[in-house]
Amino acid sequence: MKAVIFDFDYTLGDSTEGILECLSYGLAKLGFPPAGREEMRRTIGLSLGPALEALTGCADPEKAKEFTRLFMEKADEVMVARAELFPGSARVLRDIKARGLKIGIVTTKASYRIWKILDKCGVRELVDVVVGSNDVKNEKPHPESLMRAAELLDIDLADILYVGDSTVDAQCAASAGVKFAGVLTGTTVREEMERYPNVYIAEDLPTLAREWEC
Repeated sequence: MKAVIFDFDYTLGDSTEGILECLSYGLAKLGFPPAGREEMRRTIGLSLGPALEALTGCADPEKAKEFTRLFMEKADEVMVARAELFPGSARVLRDIKARGLKIGIVTTKASYRIWKILDKCGVRELVDVVVGSNDVKNEKPHPESLMRAAELLDIDLADILYVGDSTVDAQCAASAGVKFAGVLTGTTVREEMERYPNVYIAEDLPTLAREWEC
């Protein structure tokens, strides 16, 4: 293993409140009824078109495009301030870097927003590359984002571990031919995660890191 790449939301950190505010804003502006908190929370990690369809049943590409614009509009106001790393995540990143491995983030968030969150949390210097929704044509579970990260890191896909909290992350890793490890800090339960190829599934990131050390 030469690099570890992470998903962000519910893997490295939590931006639930910001995401829910942005989803609610987009739904209201488009005239859809409000969605429940848990219903919206289950869409975290999806790209915004599928999230809109999950919340409303609307699969109209033009509506999805406008929903994405509205989400991003509100996210520019609130997302960085509402996002935090999970306890223990910064230490895991430092430990990985100390072992001489590269670190990346592959996320459905915009990459510039992730860099701002990393700056705020004091860990920007630990991360070598971020690939977000604005950097690819095809979002997860399509493998393009992981393949792009591998290219930027100049590391073979076979030498990368991708860590995520959802079946979308697991599908992305499988499609790219990348090893996958799951954490259960999101809304996906172990039984769902185990349906996909994985090297380990842990309760949280520090637990997963302790397994690496064994």
